[in-house]
Amino acid sequence: QLQASGGGLVQAGDSLRLSCAASRGSFSSYALGWFRQAPGKEREFVAAINWSGTSTYYADSVKGRSTCSRDNARNTVYLQMNSLKPEDTAVYYCASRVNSMLTTRLNEYIYWGQGTLVTVSS
Repeated sequence: QLQASGGGLVQAGDSLRLSCAASRGSFSSYALGWFRQAPGKEREFVAAINWSGTSTYYADSVKGRSTCSRDNARNTVYLQMNSLKPEDTAVYYCASRVNSMLTTRLNEYIYWGQGTLVTVSS
């Protein structure tokens, strides 16, 4: 099970750190991804990290403003988001593969958290 947290209402330019805690013991073996879904839009890829945290990948929309990291000892992955923009407003989901390598493909993530809402006001 995955539990995302850390969302909230912030102003443009602010920062947030999202967390995703996993209850499964094999968390440290799998790649994790962050996705988001804005109202009326499809769910889209945001960031991903491989099993060890040595490889990350970001969507162009957040590249340079976001950092994905993980602490396998705590079974937790993080998404630090800086310089937030109103267009970052969405429900953010974390998801886990059953594979150690990261991917941007939504349908390759098997386990999903419940989502945390990020609202950025202008």
